[in-house]
Amino acid sequence: MKSDRHERIIELISERNIETQEELAELLKKEGFKVTQATVSRDIRQLKLVKVALKNGRQKYALNNIHADELYSEKYIRILKDSFVSMDNAQNLLVIKTVSGMAMAAAAAVDAMKFPGCVGSIAGDDTIMVAVKTVDDTHKLMHIIKELIYN
Repeated sequence: MKSDRHERIIELISERNIETQEELAELLKKEGFKVTQATVSRDIRQLKLVKVALKNGRQKYALNNIHADELYSEKYIRILKDSFVSMDNAQNLLVIKTVSGMAMAAAAAVDAMKFPGCVGSIAGDDTIMVAVKTVDDTHKLMHIIKELIYN
């Protein structure tokens, strides 16, 4: 349950500008998690979340860059960047096209990064099929991968 909650917290802070622990706790409660402010405070500490400034002068929770690097190691990002050709989705399946011969390495990188909602992947020579829990999760995963590849 804790790992599911942590995964959802990471998703929520990447999707929204969450400014307070109370706001985060309310969002989690609406999604069926039984949390208190103290629980959310511990989660924030364990996930090493930081507050970052927004353009409007307000602040929001974000992953600490050090923690983000732990989740999405540079070597895995490099493999994705070097092998990536294109991607598209078919409902909750993400299809990633790679340079010929690189699909297995790229699939291993995708699996190792443990993206939210990602169930697992199967690779051929130049194509990866990634099973994702929901269609929404597939779109989120596509966005995350684009961010990693093009930044």
